[in-house]
Amino acid sequence: MRMEKIRKGILISLLGLCMLFSGCGKEAEVIETAAAPKKVNIVFWDENAAADRTRYYKVLIQKFESENPDIHVEYVGMPKKVAKLKINTAIATNELPDVCGVQSSWIAEFYDKNVLLKLDPYFNKWEEKDEILSTVIDANRALAKDGKLYQLPNTMSLEILWYRKDWFDQAELKPPKEWDEFFADVERMTDREKGRYGFTIRGGDGAGMQLLRMMFAYSGYKDFFTADGRCRINDPKHVEFVKKYLGLYRKYTSTSDITNGYQEMIAAFDTGSVAMVQHNIGSYASHKKFMLPGQYEALILPRAQDGSIMQEANNVDGYGIFKMTHHPEESWRFISFLCSQSSQSYWNKSIGQIPTNKESLKESWVQELPHMQLAAEILSSPKLKFYEPPMYLPNYRSILDSGSPGIQAVMTGQKSVKKFLDEWAGAFEQAKKKYDADAAEK
Repeated sequence: MRMEKIRKGILISLLGLCMLFSGCGKEAEVIETAAAPKKVNIVFWDENAAADRTRYYKVLIQKFESENPDIHVEYVGMPKKVAKLKINTAIATNELPDVCGVQSSWIAEFYDKNVLLKLDPYFNKWEEKDEILSTVIDANRALAKDGKLYQLPNTMSLEILWYRKDWFDQAELKPPKEWDEFFADVERMTDREKGRYGFTIRGGDGAGMQLLRMMFAYSGYKDFFTADGRCRINDPKHVEFVKKYLGLYRKYTSTSDITNGYQEMIAAFDTGSVAMVQHNIGSYASHKKFMLPGQYEALILPRAQDGSIMQEANNVDGYGIFKMTHHPEESWRFISFLCSQSSQSYWNKSIGQIPTNKESLKESWVQELPHMQLAAEILSSPKLKFYEPPMYLPNYRSILDSGSPGIQAVMTGQKSVKKFLDEWAGAFEQAKKKYDADAAEK
């Protein structure tokens, strides 16, 4: 019930907002030159570094340092595919940075490892705390067992399709609204002679996360587990979808899809190799860089079998401070700066995502960008539903990522779809049983 209220609160908040568019003493005979204050150095790890994102961070860091001359921020950019491994290694060796980008799906795990600093004492005194959507803050607190805040959120996203509008126009095709239309269009838009494919599958890093979002968008299920604790991943509807979806491989997608991570998948779309790609609105900056406005557009994911538009709950990113920091006050000044109105507006406008700051959401650019208009359409739709992934499980993300090898095994014919989904569902069920048992003991 609590998460349902949180989801409704997020929708109501966003919908409403989307509609708004030093001197010396006079008698001193000797003037002494004071020593320049020693700067505090804080290390910031960007967990999803890419060329454009790094450039935007450096602009923000430069501004922060000019406003806070006593602090130097050491930026370390890590590609998404290796970031989690590096962070886990740093946890094991006690060599963590001060500040790090923290995804919502990591909060429970990091809480369980007792490595994140509790942010409530700082947040409660922050003058801008009321500008951050309270429903997003509540959702983040719900992911930690003690109900406290361990991530300061700065951006939200929605899952969509990006498609080549110019190609669809040339073929006199309308973009797909239903899943049957999607699969038919993937086939129609494939032209091997021109080196074009109808779609690109994410088979490498992040494949499990993306497949999960597509599965639930197809089935329309809101609950990850049934009332008796069975995971819905291997539900017949999901088996049906994955057979169709991964069955596209090598027929209507490139053979290289099996190792595609985010960057490879987006590059295939941006360079004119594929007609459609499923990602989120955050890849807007890349598409804008490589294509003209009339060449591409954002599209709502095909509707589920019950007509609903399904999105993942808690699709939020932000920043955390590690407990081992020697500079918690300075670290807080930095992440609160990144989550301020001006910083959120610059960041989210640049990368094409949704701010968590209410004042940023009122700005004109939110209404002017086409993909943000699509986001407003999704958020205002009575058909919108959210499914709840069990991010409260400490090993949720590791189980989610363990789906990638299974996906590759299906793509190469080494494993059946049913066997893969049974194994994946079983891992989640075991994790939930342990979580429930531990909770009962306490």
